[in-house]
Amino acid sequence: MSEVIADGPGLGHRQITFSRIEKGRFRATNARGGTLDFASGENTDFTPVELLLVAIAGCSAVDVDLITVKRAEPEHFEVTATGTKARDEQGNRLQDIAVHFAIDFPDGADGDRAREMLPKAVAMSHDRLCTVSRTVQTGAPVQMTHD
Repeated sequence: MSEVIADGPGLGHRQITFSRIEKGRFRATNARGGTLDFASGENTDFTPVELLLVAIAGCSAVDVDLITVKRAEPEHFEVTATGTKARDEQGNRLQDIAVHFAIDFPDGADGDRAREMLPKAVAMSHDRLCTVSRTVQTGAPVQMTHD
């Protein structure tokens, strides 16, 4: 029995595939047919490490947006993710990962409600909603195989 691949935001199995475009460049494809090019860092394409930061910040940005937009549409919404690539006895990894939200809401009662909800939304994403950061924080085994 094959596992059903989820093609949206709900629960279930996820899968991406990617193929080599040229030396150091790849194209990832999701179950919905979306594509994303990435590379080793010798051109302007995102690197896998940058994509990890994108995934962490992006996951939380979606959470925060979906929660706060119920109160007011933001006038400015920017998220910055940072981390330091390190190498030690544990191997290569990112440490000191941080995500910063810079969001402005309009004046008025709706904007006030959104501003009041913002810290709660960020905390909810960090503590339980964001699958990506929760996976990084709690750890998950990664199995690698080959043909």
